[in-house]
Amino acid sequence: MIKQNQVLVRKNKKAIVYDLYFNENKTKKPLVVFCHGYKGYKDWGAWHLVADAFMKADCFFVKFNFSHNGGTVNNPIDFPDLEAFGNNNYTKELDDLDALLNFTLDESQGFLNEIDTECIILIGHSRGGGVVNIKASEDARISKLINWASICDFGKRTATTGELEKWKSEGVKFVLNGRTNQKMPHYYQFYEDFKANETRLHIESAVRSLKIPHLIIHAKDDPSVKFDEALQLHHWNPESKLLPIINSDHVFGVKHPWGKEDMANALEQVVKASLEFICS
Repeated sequence: MIKQNQVLVRKNKKAIVYDLYFNENKTKKPLVVFCHGYKGYKDWGAWHLVADAFMKADCFFVKFNFSHNGGTVNNPIDFPDLEAFGNNNYTKELDDLDALLNFTLDESQGFLNEIDTECIILIGHSRGGGVVNIKASEDARISKLINWASICDFGKRTATTGELEKWKSEGVKFVLNGRTNQKMPHYYQFYEDFKANETRLHIESAVRSLKIPHLIIHAKDDPSVKFDEALQLHHWNPESKLLPIINSDHVFGVKHPWGKEDMANALEQVVKASLEFICS
């Protein structure tokens, strides 16, 4: 069963576009929710092949677009809504993830015959790794946590820092998307929201507080989020498992678009290790 581009409509909030991948066999299976990263989306690269692999392993796999990632209900790929992108922030992403979990686990949706509610796993890539780390520390429903090339600190990201006085006075700063050549806005509210929620958004505190199994997967040569950030996460949670990926990059050998029928070798390693961790 594959349900793509489903829409979760919310009162007074932007809709969330999501995909479901699962075998409809009325067998309780792990719920795996995947969170994309900065300038990412659910349909990027080979994420569809990842979803298919988890479904074949009999997981209930959910991937979705954060509501303010820049996609729309009618066009969830790339960034047609830069105004929404500019109004995104970390707490909105946490709220989106909570809304999607609540929706999926709502008895009225009819999924509970297919989901083991005692086995709920979050996977976050890059900035999404930071989001799932915070969420796992807050939500007792989460039973396992997986980081793929995760950041370890929100406060030092380019989306949060840099020329604060100019940013405040102009109200917006722009980041170039090298692939689409779009000038992507960050409104000053991003920084204000981060400062107002800085204690909650402290990834170190969240990771130190974790009491659940935690897998950290990171390419040794990641040029975007250095491997040192994985080492830092592992240091804060010595009970975590750290898996270095050799000869790869931030997206584990994949690019967008990805026209191949198979994943890159590095991404296959990541998926295999993640599934073994879930089933252990």
